[in-house]
Amino acid sequence: MKILFADDQPIVLKSVATQLEKAGYTLFKAENGAQAVALYDEHSPDLVIMDLNMPVMTGFEAIEHIRKVRGHMKVPIIMMSGDDDEETIVDAFTLGVDDYIEKPVGYKELLVRIRRLLGETSASSKKSDSSADSQSTKIQRNLVGVVIPCYNEEDRLKTADFLDFVKENTGYFLCFVNDGSKDKTLEMLENLRKGREDHIRIIDCKVNGGKAEAVRQGVLSLAKDKQFDYIGYLDADLSTNFEDFHDLTETIAMGHCKIVSGSRISRMGANITKESSRQIISKTINLIIRQILGMSFQDTQCGAKVMVREVALNMFNTPFLTRWLFDVEIFLRMKRYYGKDAVKTLICEQPLKRWVHEDGSKLSMKDSLKIVGQLLQIAIHYR
Repeated sequence: MKILFADDQPIVLKSVATQLEKAGYTLFKAENGAQAVALYDEHSPDLVIMDLNMPVMTGFEAIEHIRKVRGHMKVPIIMMSGDDDEETIVDAFTLGVDDYIEKPVGYKELLVRIRRLLGETSASSKKSDSSADSQSTKIQRNLVGVVIPCYNEEDRLKTADFLDFVKENTGYFLCFVNDGSKDKTLEMLENLRKGREDHIRIIDCKVNGGKAEAVRQGVLSLAKDKQFDYIGYLDADLSTNFEDFHDLTETIAMGHCKIVSGSRISRMGANITKESSRQIISKTINLIIRQILGMSFQDTQCGAKVMVREVALNMFNTPFLTRWLFDVEIFLRMKRYYGKDAVKTLICEQPLKRWVHEDGSKLSMKDSLKIVGQLLQIAIHYR
C-alpha cells in the first residue's frame, strides 16, 4: 500500500515515515502542500496523511486539489494537526477528510486508523502490529529543540535517560554542546548520537568558554532552523527532568508568554532538594537579582527554560558578560527590547515538581562568592 505523508517539519516527517515503512507501507514524503500535490498526481497513493499549516500551499489547499480539482472522492485522507480548534476540524470534514487526528498521537493509534481506512484485515496488519508494539513513541504537537551544555560530564551524563526520551518523543531534538571537556564526554556524546543523527546534534567547542557561551552557541544553532517551534535548555545532569521540561513546553504552547522559566520553589507536592549552604547563598543572590531586574522572580538561575524562536534569535545574538549569570542578562535584554511593562507578561516563571542538586556541580562555593561582583557588573552594563 502507498501512503503520501505531508508535514513541514523534516524531523517529524522522517520519523513517522520510518515507522510506517517498518509497518510495510511505501511512503512518499512532502514538506509542503505543493510537493504533496505533485507527489499525489505522480504516484496515486492509496491513502493521504496531511498536515494543516504548511508553506507554499496549506493542507486545506492540497486536499481541495485532491477532492475538487482531481475529483478523487474515494481516496482516504487523514488530516493530522496540532490545531484543536472546533471550527478548523469541522472545515476539514466539510472539505472531505475521512479522519482528523489531533497531535500528540501515538504511532499505534495512527496505525490503527490507517488500517481502518484501508480496510486491512487482521492477517494483513500483523506486521503493522508487530512494529507498533516495539514503539511507544508519540508524534508531538510542537517541535522543540533542547540545548544541553556539557563540561566534563563523563560521570554524570545519564545517557540511558536521554536515549529513552528521544525514542519516545519525536517532538524533541537534542543539541549537546561539548564545552571543551577534558574527559571522555565528547566520546560519550558521539556514541549517544550514533544512529540517531535525525534527533541528536553535537557542537564541539574546543576551548572551554563557560556555560553561558555553550548555551548561546547551541541556541543560535537551533534558532536558525525554522522547523523548531520552541527552543530551550536543560542541565546535563537532568536535575530538572524531562517531565517537568515537557510541562514548560505545554505552558509556552498556550501562547501567553515568550519564555517560560523553571523555578525551584519549595512547595507542597514538589521534590526540591538543595544543599543547605547552596540554599542560603541562592536566596541571597536571588534577592540581589530581583533588585537588579525590578521584577519579582523567585528563581532566575534554574537551568530549565524554553522560549519562542524570536527570543532565541534576538536575546542570544551577542555574547554574555559572564560565564554563569546569562539568565539574568536574558531577562534584562528582554526588558530593554520589549519594554519594562510589557516584559512582565512575556516571562512566565513556573514551579517545578522536582529538582535535585546533583554531586559534581561545576559552580564552586568560591564561584558563588564572585557572583555578587558579577551581578554589579551586569547591573551597570544594562542600566
